[in-house]
Formats: sequence, structure tokens, C-alpha cells
Amino acid sequence: MSAPDQDIRNRLLVARLPAMPQILLKLLELCQSEETGMAELAKLIANDAGMTTKILSVANSAAYHRGGAKVGLLQALNLLGSDMIKTLVISESVFQTFNGFPHSASNDLRGFWKHSLTAAVMAREIAKVMGYAHSEEAYLGGLLHDVGRLALLAAAPNEYSFNFLALDSEELCAVEERSLQISHAEAGAWLIGRWNMDSFMADGILYHHEAATRVEGAHPLIRIVHLAHRLANHDLQTPLAQSTGALCQLSDGDLALICDGAAAQVKKAAAYLGIDLTGADDLVAPQAYAAPTPPVNSVQQRLSDEIRNMTLTAEMGQSFARQKSDSQLLEVVRQNARILFHLDNTVVLLLNNAKQTLVGTSMGEQHQRLSEFSIALASGGSIAESVLQGRLNFASRDQGLLGLGEEQLMRVFAADCLICIPLKASSKCLGVLVGGVPSWQRDELKRRERFLLTFGSQAATSLDAASRDRGEIDRRIAMVQDEFRQGSRRVVHEINNPLTIIKNYLGVLDDKLTGQEDVTAELSILHEEIDRVGNIMSEFAGAPPKPQKARTEINRIVNDLVRLFRESRFLPPSVQIVARMPEQACEIDGSADLLKQILVNLIKNAVEAMPKGGSIEIVNKGRVVREGRAYFDLCIKDTGPGIPAAVLAKLFSPVQSTKAGENRGIGLSIVHSLVKRFDGQINCSSSPSAGTQFEIHLPALGATILRAAPLVSGTRH
Repeated sequence: MSAPDQDIRNRLLVARLPAMPQILLKLLELCQSEETGMAELAKLIANDAGMTTKILSVANSAAYHRGGAKVGLLQALNLLGSDMIKTLVISESVFQTFNGFPHSASNDLRGFWKHSLTAAVMAREIAKVMGYAHSEEAYLGGLLHDVGRLALLAAAPNEYSFNFLALDSEELCAVEERSLQISHAEAGAWLIGRWNMDSFMADGILYHHEAATRVEGAHPLIRIVHLAHRLANHDLQTPLAQSTGALCQLSDGDLALICDGAAAQVKKAAAYLGIDLTGADDLVAPQAYAAPTPPVNSVQQRLSDEIRNMTLTAEMGQSFARQKSDSQLLEVVRQNARILFHLDNTVVLLLNNAKQTLVGTSMGEQHQRLSEFSIALASGGSIAESVLQGRLNFASRDQGLLGLGEEQLMRVFAADCLICIPLKASSKCLGVLVGGVPSWQRDELKRRERFLLTFGSQAATSLDAASRDRGEIDRRIAMVQDEFRQGSRRVVHEINNPLTIIKNYLGVLDDKLTGQEDVTAELSILHEEIDRVGNIMSEFAGAPPKPQKARTEINRIVNDLVRLFRESRFLPPSVQIVARMPEQACEIDGSADLLKQILVNLIKNAVEAMPKGGSIEIVNKGRVVREGRAYFDLCIKDTGPGIPAAVLAKLFSPVQSTKAGENRGIGLSIVHSLVKRFDGQINCSSSPSAGTQFEIHLPALGATILRAAPLVSGTRH
């Protein structure tokens, strides 16, 4: 798939992949220490209620308990022994993590679990026989070696659901590369990196499909996982090839004992975890299949590109800003370049202004000598030109004579071509990111020039901030970070609203285009929502907002929003929405976009508050008079469970909601500030029996005070 939004690497970034439980990470730390004893294990397990329950259930099972009173935690730990405890903690943690992947519950995981558990028990036995000190680590490596398949299923369920059931073979990896541009081994290693686990664990997963000759000199954990995978995939009816165990210095007799004992251990592990493997041996894995790529609508593709790039730009900025040192930031820049643009080999050259020279930075073991690399700006060439002119450049032998530095980098990267991305913050260029690319990839990267420059700008902005005087930063950092965080959260929150509408309307647009229906109204709404994203971003950047009509007709905005929520697929079937508007026009002085922002936030909150369904009613009660001034009284009511009293007391302050996510509770504080910009008022009443009602008073246009217009009962627009 060449289309950027089909690139699985980008979709993995936004897929809701679970985090690895902390108890497992802490257990691995303990296992690295030779002094770890039962006391440390007991303390770790006692802090996790779920794991304590699992340990007690196994200790009190028929396999370990012979009647009498149930044993407590300390007795259970002594009864099971440290090896069994470590196995249970690792297995249960991975079991919970695997079940947290999207779409895992809707797929048959028996074959997946059988293969993973078999590889795990075999890896542990291989480690013991060859004398590897950390058998628990080997067991975990076996369990996780196919985690990339779950990650691909989560990120691309439509494309990958069939191949998820296919045999775990080199043919599957080839099909994954053709259809998704990434294998499950690469996806698994990427995920292990995101979990901040050991790099040898990531490499064990990355290379478990490599030829044995390529890993014969690798770290023991890599060789153990590789051999365990081969054994777990081997047909027991077929004799193993001679010297199969040579990779881990195992004899044919050692392998036979490991294979013979694996089935019983897998059965026991599945029983402890509550995994039903009934019929797993009868499953026939299909051959991997690469479906043809469907045609892409060019207009929809461009719209999707822009939305994707906006989302990834926000993600990049937050990721870069979280780094605490220059070296960490540069490494994250390179990692993002690898994921977003497939630039596997890169180096950052920073500008030394005093010497007018580009100097290499330390980039890990593979290219550590590049820290001694330098290019003078006066020497010319594509790299120097990229810095001097602040533009994207490509260097290749077919474009003419290359500079010595460019020739060296092409040899180091074993590449046909170099891409030079300027690291430019505002008008100042700090350096350049140089990557090696194959010649066929150059045209694709040229099409993404704007996003590549944005990427370089984001990295440069973060580098510039990190290089400022540390004393000045320490003095101001608390205030600046808080302001940026609050502003970013507000922008992310508000942009998510129109982006959600755009995403849902793309589905409506696709259906109508398929049916050759008129899509003028849908395109108009998409244009409006894209403009709204631009206005929000411009306002966040400090640009003056675009002038809009001073008069806004409340009834039209409400009716348009109700229709939008009904048609855009955002509203679940279990939630009904109705608008009751007076026949008279109700005009206020202010921006239609601001009113739409207020209502979208309140409607989305109401929908999220009713996961089991309910109704939302929006009523314009017409004119009311408060303290001698005319207002329009707008009421938004839902039938949800109500807002807790503690939250209701501080409702319009940020971070009071119990919803998950970094932006929880920010929506109502934004609503409150927007109503104040209208010089209006907002109140809320809520109870478990009556649901939640927001009442908004917006000043009417003009000074004439009229009686409230009557409602048209039962009218729906």
C-alpha cells in the first residue's frame, strides 16, 4: 500500500494498544538480581489484588491443596515455590495484556495461545539446558514473540483478520510485507520498544523468522526465542533436521526431551490461566493471502491525508516535548522518522555556528562513529544546501557529482539516495536530518514534502527549546509548561470534535458516492468543519480569528447540528436526539462557530454519559428577561445517570470528570469560557433520576424586550 493513510506504521501510532502491566516490569527487574528471594516476591504480589487472587486460586486448587482450610498468601507462596510464582505472574500479566488488544475478543485465539504457550515453555527449557541465567525472561520472550500479530489485528482488522489465523511462517511475513509494508515480527519489536522493555527482548521478537545462520552469533535470548519458535511450529510427525539444536548448543536428545514434555506443560499453563484450548489441535491454519488493494477516491484520499498529518503533527510535538535531554530527543526524532517515513538509517547533523560546520551526533552503537563526522557549509552539496536554504533535498549519484561527506554517508547507510530534512525553527536552521533511502522511495517522499518539513520544524523547535540557557528555563519552565499543556489540551479537545464529524461524514460520503447520490450537502459540511479546525489552530497560534457574521440564528444552528449528529454516524442507534424550536427567528450577537462549539461539546458529553442509550432534548424556550435584559433560554437535557455531587460542585473547572484520557473534564471549562465570550450565563442541574440539564442564557440581539415565544409542541427538525 503506497497511500500514506494505509501505512500500518502510522495506524499503529493511533491504535489503542494496551500497556504492559507494571507488576510484570517490576518482576523482570527482580529476576535480574541474584539476591531476589521469596520476601521480595511476596511484597510485589501483595500490592496487586488481581495477582494475589490468581496465586491463591492456583495454590488452593486440587493440584496443590489436599483439603483442609484454605491457605493464605504467605502459605500459597511457600507452597508454590518461586519458579512457579514467577511463571504465574508472567503468564497472567501477558494474558491480561493480550486480552486488552482491540478485536482480540472477537477472534478465535486458540491457535494463537497454543503456539505462544508452546514457544514459551520450550524457550524456558532451552534456557535451562544451555545454562542461560534468566529462564523467566526466555519464557516471556516465547509468550511475546507473536505479539505483533495482535498489534496488526488491532490496527488493521479488515486487512489482517484472515491472515491472523494463518500459519506463522516466512510466507506469512512475505504476505504482510506486500499488503501492509510491515511484518508481525517488526510490529512486535516496535511494540516492545514502546513498552520500554529490554532491547534484546525486542530483537528476539524481530529476528524470530530470520535464517538460523543470521542469528547464530547473536545474544542468547535472541537464539532461544528463534529456536523455540521453530520447535513450536514443527510438525511432531516429521523428524527434526540434524543439528537443529546447534544454534543453542543442544543435542538431538535435548530437543527430543524438550518437545516431549512441552504438551503437558502447555496444558497445565492454559488451565491455570483459564484458557480453553479444546479443539486447538484440530484447527487447520489457512495459507496467508494478500487481498488486492481497493481503488482509492482521490478527493477523499487528500482529505484523509490532511487529517492524518494534523493528528500525527500533534502526536510528534507532544512526543518531542516529553524528552528530558538532547540525546533522548534526537533518538525519538530518529525513531519517528523510521516509523513515519521508513527511514531506517539516519543521522542528525547539528550546525556549529562558530565554525560554520555540520557536526554528527552520537546515534547508538550501529553508527557511533558518525559522532566524529562533519561537513563544512562552504563545501557545498545537497546537505549543506538543505541547511542554507531551509528546504528538502535529495542527493544521489544520478544527479551529478556528490561531495565527499555525501559519498561517505551513502556507503555507511548502503543506500542509493540520501534525503536531507532541514531542522528549521522559525527563521533559524539548527541542522539537518539525513537518511538513507532506496531510489524507488524517493518519489513517494517527494509527495510528502510538506509533512517532512513540518516534521523537521517540530524537531528543530524542540531542539531549540532544549538548547537555551538552563538557568533561565528552570526559572520559567513551570509556568510555560503549564500554559502550553493547558493550551494544547484545549486545542486537542476542540479539534477532536470537528475531526470526529469529518471522520464520520467520510463514511456517509463514501456510501453516497457508491450509490451515485448527490453529496453537495456533505461536502459543504466537511468544508465547514475543516475551516473550523483551521480557525481553532489559528487562534491557538495567536493569529486573529477570521471575521464572521455578527448575527447568529440559534434555531438554524441547533437544527443543523441535530441533523449532523443523526446523519454522521456519531450518534449510536440507542441514543435519540430531538430539537424543539419556536417558529420565530432567535438571533444573537456573536459567532456561529462559537455557538456550535458550545453545543457540540454538550451533545458529545451527553452521548458519552449514556453508553446504554437514552435521549437528548434541545429546547429553545424563547426570550426571557433577567435583570432588565433580554436573553434566549436554551436547554440541553439528557436521560443519563447524572453527575456526582462532588463533580457538580466544581463542574466548570478543568479535570473534574471521571472519563479516561488526558483531556478529561476540559470540555465543560471550554464551554463555560465560550458562554462568557457571548456575555451569557450557563447553569447545570443533575440527579440520578432526572438526568442532566444545562441551561444557557444568550443575550438577544437588540434591546427590545418581548415575551417568550410559545413552543411548537412535538416539532422535530
